[in-house]
Amino acid sequence: MNEEYIKRKTSTIPFGYESSEVEGYLKPVPDQIEALEVAEDLVTAESISLRDACDWIEYETKRRISPPGLKKHIDKKYGKRQQRLERLGKEPTSLLDRF
Repeated sequence: MNEEYIKRKTSTIPFGYESSEVEGYLKPVPDQIEALEVAEDLVTAESISLRDACDWIEYETKRRISPPGLKKHIDKKYGKRQQRLERLGKEPTSLLDRF
């Protein structure tokens, strides 16, 4: 068994992985993981929206991820938006956050 495989914990297969020939383990899909990392960087830098990132990921990988699913993944990995901004010392860019 390859050491990059992860143990399957739920019935849902996470983005970037697929079922493997080894029972109970998931095999990584490098193209999907790479596209997800690029989208994460763009969203956390606030260069593109979650919806645009999801559309781009689907175009690149032919596998769909929803905006709430991408947000959940980013929040789990990097923390919520407010926490990320505080760590970076940035001011919120949303008009609603300014008032």
